[in-house]
Amino acid sequence: MWNLLTNDPLIGVNTFSFAWSRSPMEGRVIVGILLVFSLVSWTIMAAKMLQVRRSSRLNRLFWDSFRKQSHALNVYDQDLDVDGCPNFNVYMAGSEELCRMLGRERDGHPTRPYTPVVQDCLDKCLESAVANEATRIDSGMVILALAVSGAPFIGLLGTVWGVMAIFSDVAQAGTQAQLTTMAPGLSAAMMTTVAGLLVAIPSMFGYNWLISRTRNLSVELDNFAQAFSSAVLLEFSPLSRSTARQGDQDGPQKELPLENDAS
Repeated sequence: MWNLLTNDPLIGVNTFSFAWSRSPMEGRVIVGILLVFSLVSWTIMAAKMLQVRRSSRLNRLFWDSFRKQSHALNVYDQDLDVDGCPNFNVYMAGSEELCRMLGRERDGHPTRPYTPVVQDCLDKCLESAVANEATRIDSGMVILALAVSGAPFIGLLGTVWGVMAIFSDVAQAGTQAQLTTMAPGLSAAMMTTVAGLLVAIPSMFGYNWLISRTRNLSVELDNFAQAFSSAVLLEFSPLSRSTARQGDQDGPQKELPLENDAS
């Protein structure tokens, strides 16, 4: 920061120190509130960035592992625990509901038939699990939204309050207003607006980045839920199993002639 009167370089801390020394108690309280907002916002942004990156990486690994399984419930039968993986949590919720509806124990066989009602219950369970995971991923985002929208107004409140106090003091003193006498108070009043912007601007960039990544995670959850539901339908549906058995009995399909022989 540069002093516009002398063109000498000044350290920004000195400017804030001067404004802080001339600031009334109301301004200092507002700056303290904004400081708490800033600490909370940076903590949430750091934690959410680590969570989103880890969730995305685990989702990709679990998706690749799931596609390599020969049966939809293979991972469930292995009794694994993948902490922090949204796709795994959705998979486990769907697998437990499916086994409950089919009367199937872990590593066992279904004791009840697979019906369209079972598929509907599975789809509803997966939708609920996806919604729960999306809510968990979005937790804490409201604090960043409040910091983005509220911090500038809190700072502006301090500035308007300070300017009002300055003009009130001048009016009560009955003296002519001069820039040299008003400048310290104006500097202290403007400090709260600067503090509000310093809280809101980083929070805005972090909030927008996190919103974009959480939306991508929500899409990944929806895609995985649909893929798991389709895999269950293909494996447990009576029509699919009868078609597979019929294909095994008929043997390999013969290649059909492209056109009839002319005789």
